[in-house]
Amino acid sequence: MKTLRLLTIFALGGGLALGFYWSSNDAGWLAHADISAAAAAADRTPLYYRDPGGAPLWSAGPKKDDRGRDYVPVYDDDRAASEPARSKQQADSSRKILYYRNPMGLPDTSPVPKKDPMGMSYVPVYDGDDIEDGLVKLSPGKIQRTGVRSELVARRPIRVSVKAPGTIQLDERRVSVIAMRAESFVQKVADVTTGTRVKAGQPLMEIYSSAVASAAAEYLATISSKSVGSVEIYGRGSRQRLINLDVPEQAIAEMEKTHVAPVTVRWSAPRDGIVLERNAIEGMRANPGDVLFRIADTSVVWALVDVAERDLGNIAVGQPVAVRARSFAGKTFAGTIAVVYPQVNRDTRTVRVRIELANPDAALLPDMYIDADIDTADAAPVLAVPDSSVLDTGSRQAVLVDKGDGRFEPREIKLGRRGGGYIEVRDGLADGEAVVTSANFLIDAESNLKAALKGFADAAPPASDAGHAMGEHK
Repeated sequence: MKTLRLLTIFALGGGLALGFYWSSNDAGWLAHADISAAAAAADRTPLYYRDPGGAPLWSAGPKKDDRGRDYVPVYDDDRAASEPARSKQQADSSRKILYYRNPMGLPDTSPVPKKDPMGMSYVPVYDGDDIEDGLVKLSPGKIQRTGVRSELVARRPIRVSVKAPGTIQLDERRVSVIAMRAESFVQKVADVTTGTRVKAGQPLMEIYSSAVASAAAEYLATISSKSVGSVEIYGRGSRQRLINLDVPEQAIAEMEKTHVAPVTVRWSAPRDGIVLERNAIEGMRANPGDVLFRIADTSVVWALVDVAERDLGNIAVGQPVAVRARSFAGKTFAGTIAVVYPQVNRDTRTVRVRIELANPDAALLPDMYIDADIDTADAAPVLAVPDSSVLDTGSRQAVLVDKGDGRFEPREIKLGRRGGGYIEVRDGLADGEAVVTSANFLIDAESNLKAALKGFADAAPPASDAGHAMGEHK
């Protein structure tokens, strides 16, 4: 029994000792790791310290926030504080230092090591480093995280499409009216109503007019005379009198054939088209000038659209136009610009444009709403960049030129036409250069941060108070 107790005590003591041994080794290993990380971080000099919570607070030296958390050191190469830097320093020690630059990116250099008014050390620039001024530099990790994409500048045709609303109107040159030129009476009206499609020469009505009957009798008497001279002298004048009374040519030819003066004269349609207006009623009296029929040829119609004043410079006679009627989804009518009216509407700041459209099936009706898509494309290719690459402030347009190796150059450009997702570049870029098309606003923000830090440094207090002012700045 005593032997069993001794063995139990011995086992417990050995386990405690063994546990103490492993715990001591783990603590020592962790302590060694922390010391190694601290030593690696101590080999590098931070540019400044930032608030651990991401607030816009900085400090030139180590500091704690209101919650007791340590400010995070920020290094020149944008790497984590725990990353070893001895190998980089050993490699840089064999390179020649050209000068020292301002740690905040300000245009200030020094031939010897120095500190800025906030107590931050100037950063050495080695032989072989990119020393171009005005460039924005990003680490490969930041480029990958932000999704920066670039595209080569190339020549391509710019398709500029001008869209404008409008309505369908009749061609003024294809509308005819039938009106009496002398006092007349409507004896009979054909079975023709408003909206009826008629053919040229189709009978419309029969008219009795004393003036027409008198002129017809005189003409027939003249042409029935045996005297050749009287026919030449008087016959021509009598026939012209009938023409002046607007008697149809078909009715005059029938008189000459039958040598009979008709009591009523048949009036026929002067053209193919649709009856837009019928005012003739059997038995009615028609005074000179009264319109009895109005007929329009709708095989060709006009589309009158209102183009915005800003697009007027891209519009020209003869340009092709695709017209879409809201009544026919998916159907397109092809036409061309015939007239650009020489007047700007002072209220809407638009210009009226006339487009001629073929309408053989009479699908387009007067006053129908349409949408016109005017193609102002120029076949000649021009230097162009994607829409997304341009940073436009209204008064200034710029792009970020990708110089490679994480370097980006902000460059002001002059733009031309826009269309098809691209913008013409008239000055500022060369063929083959690469511009940033994605996440360019993040790079622009990086550049603006440097400008903001420059203004902050210019207004910084003396060096003795710089650290305190930096920590309290919001």
